[in-house]
Amino acid sequence: MDIEKLQVTKRQLKSILKELKQWSAPATVLLSLYIPPGRPISDVMNLLRQEYSITDNIKLKRTRQAVKRALAAAMDRLQMIPKVPPNGLVLFCGENMDTGDFICYVFSPPEKVPVFYYRTDKRFITDFLDEMVEAEDVIGILIVERDQGTIGVLKGTRLEVLEEISDYIPGKHKMGGQSQRRFDRIIEQMVDNFFKRFAEHAGRQLLPYLEKGKLKGIIVAGPGLAKSDFVKGKYLDYRLQQLVSRDLVDVAYQGDQGLKEVVMKASSIVQVQKYRDAINALEEFKKHLAKDTGMVVYGEKEVEEAVNMGMVKTILVHEDREDVDVWKEKGKLSGADVIVVPSSLPEAEWFKNTFGGLAGILRYKIRR
Repeated sequence: MDIEKLQVTKRQLKSILKELKQWSAPATVLLSLYIPPGRPISDVMNLLRQEYSITDNIKLKRTRQAVKRALAAAMDRLQMIPKVPPNGLVLFCGENMDTGDFICYVFSPPEKVPVFYYRTDKRFITDFLDEMVEAEDVIGILIVERDQGTIGVLKGTRLEVLEEISDYIPGKHKMGGQSQRRFDRIIEQMVDNFFKRFAEHAGRQLLPYLEKGKLKGIIVAGPGLAKSDFVKGKYLDYRLQQLVSRDLVDVAYQGDQGLKEVVMKASSIVQVQKYRDAINALEEFKKHLAKDTGMVVYGEKEVEEAVNMGMVKTILVHEDREDVDVWKEKGKLSGADVIVVPSSLPEAEWFKNTFGGLAGILRYKIRR
């Protein structure tokens, strides 16, 4: 087997990972194998043979058969590969025990495999590959109130909620006198404790991105004064505190809706513009469609013809398409802006299913 044919791009890897994460099993029958560069194939084959020989110790017949099938498939494919490619090898083989469906992926990832790792589990272990398809730059988003908060990230044009936290903190009461002051102190202490807990969770979620050099900034948002109190109180780890944008953002919601509101309102961090651009371009495309202005084009052939004629102002391409990089290059050559539509947008699935994830907004109307 030609080892060059085993190499996959980041876009291909993203598609593979999406499929692998849909697989699960009631028993530990899904095989994951990572082979770093320089590891002899013969060593790995010996390990798999040993694992195969001890599968007879598995008590449940159905589980034993599924594990043997995965190991046999992995060995069959490995013995056709003369040596480990420069970036290493990854194998995922396994059976859906309910339907009998079987998959076996063998490929060399776009970056070097960091470890030698073998495991059979109820899911495919993709952790070592996930980082390879993440956007290089990450923006942290913290939506904080006195009793609830959302921790999220913007990766390129993808928004993701990492964690939502809440607590019960009573509202203010008009008791009067010392009782009122004592009650207010108790409430403020509860708020202080919540801010500390929220900051601790934010650190757990965001510091790994910082340590990898990917976290480029943090936006703090919320509906009231709590966001300002949180920032002024310096509750965050000092390393994260240094990345907090000076401009705080007023938003009305928590969770996914809140993150989207933050991105549409934030102005201090350039990267959020990518997400806003995708939303605005899709809205413009929908408006032209609704009004039948003749200022949009869709369909593979139609878009390519219009691009080649220099008529396209904006190319919209769904991130799941295999040819995103090709359209980026076409846009560069024709002077068109290329907007990659993230699947996290509400209309992204509609755009993908209805128009194949490809369309163009024209500079002027095509005369027919």
